[in-house]
Amino acid sequence: MTAAPGATLSADCAHLAAGTHHDPHRVLGAHPSGDGVVVRFWHPDVVEAAVAHPGGVVPMRRIDARGLYEATIPVPELAGYRLRCRGEDGSWEMDDPYRFWPTLGEMDLHLIGEGTHRELWRRLGARVMEHQGVRGVAFTVWAPNARGVSLVSDANGWDGRAQPMRSLGSSGVWELFVPGLGPGVRYKFRVIRADGSRIDKADPLARRTETPPRTASIVEQSHFRWGDEDWVERRTRGPLLDRPLSIYEVHLGSWRRTLEGRVLGYRELAEQLADYCVELGFTHVELLPVSEHPFDGSWGYQVSSYYAPTSRFGGPDDFRHFVDHLHRRGIGVILDWVPAHFPRDDWALARFDGTGLYEHIDPRRGAHPDWGTLIFNFGRNEVRNFLIANARYWIEEFHVDGLRVDAVASMLYLDYSRREGEWLANRYGGRENLEAISFLREFNEVVHADYPGVITAAEESTAWPGVSRPTVSGGLGFTFKWNMGWMHDTLDYFGKDPVFRRYHHHQLTFAFLYAWSENFVLPLSHDEVVHGKASLLGRMPGDRWQQFANLRALLAWMWAHPGKKLLFMSSELGQWSEWAHDRSIDWHLLAEPEHAGVQRLVRDLGARYRERPALWERDHSPEGFRWIDAGNADQNVLSFIRRDARGLPGIVCVANLSPMTHHGYRVGVPLPGRWDEILNTDAEPYGGSAQGNLGGVDAEAVAWHGQPCSVAMTLPPLAVTWLAPHGRGGAASPA
Repeated sequence: MTAAPGATLSADCAHLAAGTHHDPHRVLGAHPSGDGVVVRFWHPDVVEAAVAHPGGVVPMRRIDARGLYEATIPVPELAGYRLRCRGEDGSWEMDDPYRFWPTLGEMDLHLIGEGTHRELWRRLGARVMEHQGVRGVAFTVWAPNARGVSLVSDANGWDGRAQPMRSLGSSGVWELFVPGLGPGVRYKFRVIRADGSRIDKADPLARRTETPPRTASIVEQSHFRWGDEDWVERRTRGPLLDRPLSIYEVHLGSWRRTLEGRVLGYRELAEQLADYCVELGFTHVELLPVSEHPFDGSWGYQVSSYYAPTSRFGGPDDFRHFVDHLHRRGIGVILDWVPAHFPRDDWALARFDGTGLYEHIDPRRGAHPDWGTLIFNFGRNEVRNFLIANARYWIEEFHVDGLRVDAVASMLYLDYSRREGEWLANRYGGRENLEAISFLREFNEVVHADYPGVITAAEESTAWPGVSRPTVSGGLGFTFKWNMGWMHDTLDYFGKDPVFRRYHHHQLTFAFLYAWSENFVLPLSHDEVVHGKASLLGRMPGDRWQQFANLRALLAWMWAHPGKKLLFMSSELGQWSEWAHDRSIDWHLLAEPEHAGVQRLVRDLGARYRERPALWERDHSPEGFRWIDAGNADQNVLSFIRRDARGLPGIVCVANLSPMTHHGYRVGVPLPGRWDEILNTDAEPYGGSAQGNLGGVDAEAVAWHGQPCSVAMTLPPLAVTWLAPHGRGGAASPA
């Protein structure tokens, strides 16, 4: 560093006082001079200062009334020193932040500028580190259009004048290393915008935050030791599509609370949720967004801090413990991830440096008309980098097993939820968001290349082709796509009185016309049990008994249907009320036999599912499925076969979705011999009427439904029955 010429000091002081100095290190700190080393220090409220170094203590003189102090140390080189300061409120001693070189190298800045820094969180934000032999915290933030940036924190009394940051050239990154600081310090960045206005901004790459409604970022350093090495290694084995995948979707704040209404912490949730998922046979949990968000009522879908697990349930290491514990119990963890949009809170990402930095400045591309949020500018290198590095961050730092991308349809279409004249066409005049498409493909390519075995899933509700097809063949590259069409058709069918179902038979059969066009997850998600839609049980027609019977049939139909499974919490209890984010689900209902029966059914579905490879090995191939009879609309009966990877029939599923019992109903089967009744949703332990087939039926050499054999069986009312060839493993129905 070289000393600033004396003639410029007045101008430098003016910029320091205004908070607009782009290179305070050029003026402040230690600089060689003809008489030794000049040390300059800036603080408007200090009334006396001195330099303490190995050779003694040298008083500093105030050379500018606005707060600039200077001392000349008669030594050829000043290896280390401290500043002793006195203000009106007391005295303190400190190391000088302005004697340190930048903590970022040229390669980091180059990669940040071109949008390819895959470990962005290791360079931006607040990093506890040793720099030039001194422990402290490096603060870095991207704000290319700011006139000035200062650090404000617990450590400097939230005084924006005290610690101005330096701009690292054209990268747009501002940096300051503060010696002596460590984990736990609360901080923000005071940004001076082009119009001169000042605003305190939370760190976009903060790894920890205050608990809302407070909004400060917190310096964090992990000390967690992972113990899930076996799980992470096993995750890479074999094709993702051929594994069992049954997902329990969870909102952590309302899954279970204490009797007093207190939310559980990550560590409490880890124990209880792992036990519950193991008991019910789920392979994974999917968490509604855990990235920090200011408003509880957004359920986490309006993210303000993309790199910080919400502090509502504990710190980042507590969340690491949560994931680690579930992995040790054999349960994977998928996170909902929200790269489509972010809220307008002025202390967060919105207009970060006074310009449309993370968002499009034009509201026709940068503002979401439905949700009142802002849309990321996917065409900007640094923004894509911010998001793709964030995806890697959750996988790398928290070992998560998958990311489900929210609101993909809103990203793909420029005219999503917009009327004519409210949107801008792409360069070809079309409505496809080419920049978002490119981003999604890059996201999937990076995740799949860097983390084999990690799932990406798209919530995408349109007919966009190839969502779960490889990018090399023109697809978006997701592992899975949520089958929203199946969900809507199936719930609409089951919501109708059985007397009318004959006219809607196609709603259950239509999904098989496109079932293998994508790699589908069948979702009965949180969106289907809120906003006046009623709970799953509440949507079912008929009297109380029929409602429970319909719900049980719906669940068994889904578990037998090709596609991976997702069920939102509370649905396995047969909850009457809609889900509410601010209270626990209705665990007390399990004291009633019908509700306990639904939960018992879900437990048995989970067990049968994991035991029977035919239910998941060929989920995404038509060779794994064959209709037995799809045409009996008059009696509301459907039947089909699921086959395993060897082509062997694993189960026959027969659904009677009318309230009439059918005795001696003949169903074609592919093999002779005994067929065990391995599941019957009308079984008494589930709350049914105990009509069934006494554990199994014998196939006769009577060709039927295009099959070489057939069975004459009892079809219970509003029930689904699973048959399996005897001796092929698994357990019999409890009926």
